[in-house]
Amino acid sequence: MIMPPLVLGAVIGLYEIILIHRDAPPIHRFGHSIHAFVYAIIATFATMNTPWVFEKFTFLQGVPLMSPIVFQIIVGIITMIKLHVVSRAVKGVGMGMGVGMGETWFHSALIGALVVAAPYVWPLIAPVLPGWMK
Repeated sequence: MIMPPLVLGAVIGLYEIILIHRDAPPIHRFGHSIHAFVYAIIATFATMNTPWVFEKFTFLQGVPLMSPIVFQIIVGIITMIKLHVVSRAVKGVGMGMGVGMGETWFHSALIGALVVAAPYVWPLIAPVLPGWMK
């Protein structure tokens, strides 16, 4: 699947950008926004194309207890941790901001959960979307 991960990844990425825009100092908004947007698409692509990922990265099949749902959850956890760590790494500069963006664990977990849920949500929303998005 190409378009579904692009569409859902873009929606998740845009949600992240909206929240980043509120928290980030102006000097960091663009870079962090692009990073969040691209990563959301890549992570969503991985969760929505798990059989393809398992086919291309055959070592995953040899990992004990690894299954498609475990892989998707791991991608979600990595997403959550990445968002939280990146938000803490960017220090506010200018405009009177003296602390990092500091996204909450809830927000980071919500983005991770959206990435994991994407392949299960897609069949529910696909019928109402325009043909070019499918």
